[in-house]
Amino acid sequence: MKSVVPAIKALVACELVEKHGLKQDEVAEILGISQSAVSKYTGKTRGYVIRVDDIEDVRPMINSMIALLLNRDYERNELLASFCQTCAIVRKSSLMCEFCRKSEPKLEIEDCSFCLASNSRPNRR
Repeated sequence: MKSVVPAIKALVACELVEKHGLKQDEVAEILGISQSAVSKYTGKTRGYVIRVDDIEDVRPMINSMIALLLNRDYERNELLASFCQTCAIVRKSSLMCEFCRKSEPKLEIEDCSFCLASNSRPNRR
C-alpha cells in the first residue's frame, strides 16, 4: 500500500497536469488532496518508489480513472473499483516482489504467491 497507492495517484496527477493541462490546484481539488501533494507527485518526489506506468495493463485503467475524474459526474464506487483493479494489476505484475524480499530476506520469491492469492480475497469494508 505504501508504494502502490502513491504510484497510482502520482501517475493520475501527472497525466491530469501534463496531458490535460490542468493546474495543480485543480488537480488537487479533483483528487481530494493538497496542492503540495500534487506538486510532489508531478515533481516526482512522491509516488515513485515503483514505476507502475511501465506495466502494460495499467495505462487503460489510468485512462479510465482520468475520464471519470474529468467528467466529475461519476459514482464513487466506480472510481474505487477502477483504483482497486489497478492495484490488482500491479500485484499480479510481481513488481512488489523485491520490496517483499527486502522486508523478509529469507523469502523465496519463486515460491511466494501472496500477491496473486490476495487478489481473490473477499472485499472488506
